[in-house]
Amino acid sequence: MEEDRANRLTRFLKKFNLIVKDLELLNLAFVHPSYAHEQGLPGDNQRLEFLGDAVLDLIVADHLYHRFPQLPEGFLTKMRAALVSKESLAKIAKSINLGELLLLGQGEEVSGGRERPSLLADALEALIGSLYLQGGMEAAKRFALPLLEPEVDALQGEGWLWEKDSKSVLQELVQQEGAENVVYRILAEWGPDHAKRYRAGVFYRDRLLATGEGSSKKEAEQEAARAALRLFKRQKA
Repeated sequence: MEEDRANRLTRFLKKFNLIVKDLELLNLAFVHPSYAHEQGLPGDNQRLEFLGDAVLDLIVADHLYHRFPQLPEGFLTKMRAALVSKESLAKIAKSINLGELLLLGQGEEVSGGRERPSLLADALEALIGSLYLQGGMEAAKRFALPLLEPEVDALQGEGWLWEKDSKSVLQELVQQEGAENVVYRILAEWGPDHAKRYRAGVFYRDRLLATGEGSSKKEAEQEAARAALRLFKRQKA
């Protein structure tokens, strides 16, 4: 490995307080297949990316399991999927300037490969795979979790947790308590046909949990579910 390349990798390691035994294995995490092909190298970062993907899944699953003991399995699965998505990983990779370390073939270089989300996400996973091989799960976790934590905090906000499908989330939470499900009823509707408004109520065992309003029955039901979830959140706080 050239001295300049070794120095760049060493600076990266120091920035994140990382220690590795094999600088070549670390470097492999940044070798894109196009570069390996042009340089006639025996390997690229794809196998490390495969490993890092699995390691990251476990790190995130373990973290979410312990941080959110009240959330059901289905919801934890959705959160994990969002955190390990290519979009999320590329955002993290950009935040630490991982693109500067990529080794790309000429075609990828001129076409903006250093900014391509898929390449950045793959490189981040490959880096995690490399750290895992050299220091085990704890080494991978020490690097990954501080980077993921802001993304977890963002997902914890009510806007993401309940906005997408509040009815499904409420159903999962209620079914933890028993086999019965909630029931939605339209309590009122008003306005002209072209601008109808609806008020829906969500009931559990004939008890009204919350109400919501919307320009359609579906929207009113989602708002009612969202209101019930806010109530649930306050009770758990």
